[in-house]
Amino acid sequence: MKELIVRALSGILYVSLFVLALYSQHALIALFFIFGIVSLAEFNKLIQLKGIISFVIFSVLYIVFAYWQLIMDHNEVFEAAIQILHVLTIFVQLFLIRDLFSEKTWPLLLTKRYINTTFYLSSAFVFIILIANYYEAFNPNILLGAFILVWVNDSFAYLVGKNFGKQKLFPSISPKKTVEGFLGGLFFSCVSSYFIAEYTHTLSFTSWLVLSIIISVFGTIGDLIESKYKRQAGVKDSGVIMPGHGGLLDRLDSIIFAAPFIYLFLRILKYVS
Repeated sequence: MKELIVRALSGILYVSLFVLALYSQHALIALFFIFGIVSLAEFNKLIQLKGIISFVIFSVLYIVFAYWQLIMDHNEVFEAAIQILHVLTIFVQLFLIRDLFSEKTWPLLLTKRYINTTFYLSSAFVFIILIANYYEAFNPNILLGAFILVWVNDSFAYLVGKNFGKQKLFPSISPKKTVEGFLGGLFFSCVSSYFIAEYTHTLSFTSWLVLSIIISVFGTIGDLIESKYKRQAGVKDSGVIMPGHGGLLDRLDSIIFAAPFIYLFLRILKYVS
């Protein structure tokens, strides 16, 4: 009972900080900078990467792209820089998906560790902020909707999997995940997309429905990727900063991996509309 209360309180604190930060662009940028530093520290521990270079890279990337929007209008230079970062990020993520099916221990080389900390983790926080600026003006409702879909997917994947799960999804990496749980999370995310479309007044229901599928699929992949890192490190959680939940990376792994794909869909939507 005590563990359940501690878990609930730490979860409420995490959600409260996020929701409160949505009222101010400066607060949101500052909060996710802190989240990024903590997540990077936890990730570096998993892959045994020491030193401050990865933190410097994260800080430069995040400050340049996040605060650029506050002091400058969107222009060709900004758009070109974002596109380059976007392509590199998705390219690295596709390799991470491929490596899920490999028995190799990764990352082995120091260079690959820095590539992953930069384009798997650090750049993801840039795209989280960019999602909140989809209209080239601060409008955090799309980001809020994306997080709600992540929470719905995770919660119902757990509930459905625990009660009805039989077919293992990826037993070599995460023995507790089931196909039934994944489908349950996907179904309830799709249902939730209707209410998000109705109450956020941002995108159409069809767009939110597509986003719910993107978030369920790539969020689940992100969770599996972090699980493989933890399995190789021989740990259950990425950290202990959230009592009852583990590390902050454990809470953000889904949105971290899904964010570049969410932003890709929003860019496509913008160009075809």
